Amino acid sequence: MKTASKTKSARARKKIYVVEDHPTFRQGLIQILGSETHLTVCGAAGTADQAFPAIVRTKPDLVLVDISLPGKSGLDLIKEIRSVDRTVKLLVISMHDEALYAARVLRAGGDGYIMKQEDPDEIVQAIRDVLDGHIYVSEEVLESTRGGGPSRRSDEITRPLDQLTDSELEVLELLGRGKSSREIAGKLHLSERSVAAARSQLRGKLSLKNAQALLRYAVCWVESEGG
Repeated sequence: MKTASKTKSARARKKIYVVEDHPTFRQGLIQILGSETHLTVCGAAGTADQAFPAIVRTKPDLVLVDISLPGKSGLDLIKEIRSVDRTVKLLVISMHDEALYAARVLRAGGDGYIMKQEDPDEIVQAIRDVLDGHIYVSEEVLESTRGGGPSRRSDEITRPLDQLTDSELEVLELLGRGKSSREIAGKLHLSERSVAAARSQLRGKLSLKNAQALLRYAVCWVESEGG
């Protein structure tokens, strides 16, 4: 009877797949989730290209994914997963401010967004909420995706960056991390001409006069995001 109870408990565990490129943080997440009796980690990867085939194979209940990954971004991975599976839950865990990325995550097909700075207990609660069928984001973000605008203060702060496409935002982040156009092209699988065009679009959308101003803006933004 005792053995049957244990078997039933094991079967009830929800499978979590972790996609995080920083080995130390990834291992920390695995340990946190492994200590929960209702969760089990069925796999982990450091890139979207490594993760996608494994996710298709292991069929987790939830994928915990970072936004900033080598090569394809977390947003790209979410879109790729959603193209083949509409049922798996997708929760982003990121160092970036929710006000900037969360709405993009929901539009891409994600189910929630939590900051890496949150306590482990809150991360586990976010996973529980998403597994229970809830969207885990602030009310402000949720309202903005339903057609209601965010508050005036948030709108004023985030409007310039909200104009950027996902690809432009990735270019901005890599610029802020000191990457050259050639390095950005290689990382994002773009041509250098496409990167140059993205830089030009960024200057226009952010009302910046020249390349130096764009670089300063990018570096300040990355630093303000804790990156």
